[in-house]
Amino acid sequence: MKLAASINIKNKKASYDYTFIDTYTAGIVLTGTEIKSIRLGKASLVDTFCYFSNGELWVKNMNITEYFYGSYNNHQARRDRKLLLTKKELEKLQRAIKDPGVTIVPSRMFINDRGLCKVVIALAKGKKEFDKRQSLKDRDDKREMARMFKH
Repeated sequence: MKLAASINIKNKKASYDYTFIDTYTAGIVLTGTEIKSIRLGKASLVDTFCYFSNGELWVKNMNITEYFYGSYNNHQARRDRKLLLTKKELEKLQRAIKDPGVTIVPSRMFINDRGLCKVVIALAKGKKEFDKRQSLKDRDDKREMARMFKH
């Protein structure tokens, strides 16, 4: 079970393109071959986003590679998957995304201590170009400071 706990798939582009307002940890509905692929680290959160349909939160464009040993009952790599949150959290997110420029993006996927796959979703606001440049400058400044203190 140690190997499963080390799975930590991140969406690095999301933190570059968006400013995170709030984060939530959601469960995800998966099939057997999907969880096996995730445990092997064969998943990607690039270009994923969340949307509401009939009061339920769904994640779109999440790529979970087909399981190598899966037979005829293997899954589709990019199907929509349902996210599991409490009713209160869902209502709060639905109200929040009514504001212009606000969206919900998955920022991280991991396997918890009990072996369940969880997705950290973030209520996010899109960054402008100058905000992105400022983020890069801040990151470079932190790296430079760390380099100075090492010597």
